[in-house]
Amino acid sequence: MNFICDQREHQPKGYTRHEVTAPRAAGPSGRTSLFHHADFSKTIPPQHGILPTMNTSISSTHSTIIPSLRYRDALAAIEWLVTAFGFKKQAVFVGPDKKTVQHAQLTFGNGMIMLGSVDNGGEAGKFMVQPDEIGFRETQGAYLVVPNADTIYATAKAAGAEMIIDIRDMDYGGRHFSCRDLEGHTWGIGTYDPWAEPELKPKP
Repeated sequence: MNFICDQREHQPKGYTRHEVTAPRAAGPSGRTSLFHHADFSKTIPPQHGILPTMNTSISSTHSTIIPSLRYRDALAAIEWLVTAFGFKKQAVFVGPDKKTVQHAQLTFGNGMIMLGSVDNGGEAGKFMVQPDEIGFRETQGAYLVVPNADTIYATAKAAGAEMIIDIRDMDYGGRHFSCRDLEGHTWGIGTYDPWAEPELKPKP
């Protein structure tokens, strides 16, 4: 099963593509695709009702888990995330009013988040609330792996981030802090890389 979406197909009717900074791949039909398509043909059939891991089947994609967020002022949030954390704009679709973000994609290393305006008319919006509607509590958060947590701490604090766990060295390794962004979403930023090979300590 291939999922192909070129600019014209993905762009909502009546909305304009505001900005794209990343190159796009060509699909099987020769058309330029906004997204890479995944090949699920090598997926192993499930045994005993257990779905197998699919990491090897879709290794051609950059990030297979993409957090999705909503903001009341999504355009301001995009600029804030770029300034405070170092995200890069990959695609931003803005409505006819030049204020509503129908859909945006921001990259960070080989990861990505998707976001949009709270009032963009999407179906998923009715299942989501904003942090200030539930006492600034959250049921999930995003973690950014960075080479230097102190650098991001400085830029985030300068951008007005509220530090909820101040920066410190962690007992499990790495340096970490947690903060709220301009609309209260929580972020963890640290140098601990769960993908890195563990350091082998010499035997005494």
